[in-house]
Amino acid sequence: MKALLNDFSLSAAVAGFIATVISFAGPMVIIFQVADAAHLSREVVSSWVWAISIGSALLGIGLSWRYRVPVIIAWSAPGSALLVTLMPSITMGEAVGAYLVSSLIIFVVGVSGAFDRIISKLPSAIAAAMLAGILFSFGTGLFVSLQGKPLLVLLMFATYLVCKRLMPRYAVLMVLVVGCLVAFASGDLHLDALVLGFATPVWITPQFTLSATLNIALPLVMVALTGQFVPGMAVLRASGYQTPASPIIASSALGTALLAPFGCHGLNPAAITAAICTGREAHEDPRKRYVAGIVGGLCYLVLGIFGATLVSLFSAFPKELIAALAGLALFAAIAGALTGAMAVPNDREAALVTFLTTASGMSLFGLSAAFWGLIFGMATHLLLTARRPAPVVPSPEVVR
Repeated sequence: MKALLNDFSLSAAVAGFIATVISFAGPMVIIFQVADAAHLSREVVSSWVWAISIGSALLGIGLSWRYRVPVIIAWSAPGSALLVTLMPSITMGEAVGAYLVSSLIIFVVGVSGAFDRIISKLPSAIAAAMLAGILFSFGTGLFVSLQGKPLLVLLMFATYLVCKRLMPRYAVLMVLVVGCLVAFASGDLHLDALVLGFATPVWITPQFTLSATLNIALPLVMVALTGQFVPGMAVLRASGYQTPASPIIASSALGTALLAPFGCHGLNPAAITAAICTGREAHEDPRKRYVAGIVGGLCYLVLGIFGATLVSLFSAFPKELIAALAGLALFAAIAGALTGAMAVPNDREAALVTFLTTASGMSLFGLSAAFWGLIFGMATHLLLTARRPAPVVPSPEVVR
């Protein structure tokens, strides 16, 4: 605890807080879409929110403290989107059974060390390009949000630039403060929507069926490994952290399995929000950025306990404020990723292919753009850098 107090910094704490805010601002909406499509009760939805929040909190705090690395754990947003079309046709018990099967498969992948071997073969330029592609839409979202709330977004942008010049470590914090003040002054901050309420966990008995396994468990595994774990670990690698992937993957899978009966569909390393905590904006010293992971976990813990309050809190913020905050908080991460992607001359074409594919947001055969960006980028890398066979030069005897 003494080491944590010595390493504590306001900038790291702010990074962890903002990462949590952004995690809840977007992906949480998908869960409510799933709940609406599946006609889930308010109690079950509250339990679901509690489970993913508590799981993200405990894993994030534990892993960040254990490895002294800003490990941000979140729930699978692509996995949530996958459930929108699948949940109405099955019961919640069958879904929980599928969650347990998928977490078991991911746990085996984690403890076997196969993921570490795969990620170690990934060229750094391609990993950086994939990260840049993932973050790209959040950067552009800042300027897209100008259409809805030009005054709010412009003032937040101006605040960022001024504070970046005068006090760069606290630029994002000031952006959040100014954004809230402007939203409140303009009447866009709906404080009357805030309510106080605790989340209550509800036990859901698992039911194992072949249909749920094929339609939910296996797609969840593919989405988690390709769309979450690969970019999540790429964020850490791009920031210079060489923490082994196996314990993070195995711990995430184990946490999912323990909380699945309460509605948790999948926990994994975050990519987008993790980029806020792994860069220089969190702290100049990489060894002290783990504080952001711990603070983020504590924020998850509080928000998970106050489940009903959580829902009302994020409904009070205008969506333009969240979009602008996310884009500005990720500026440094986007710049760093683009720099890393173009740093190796021989890999620039491969990195460009990876970036464009990932940024496109395309989906093919049910697999994410991040996965295809990785595949197309690696294929380009291998094709352009493969050694050509040396020409055969006839010996003088043969010539004569």
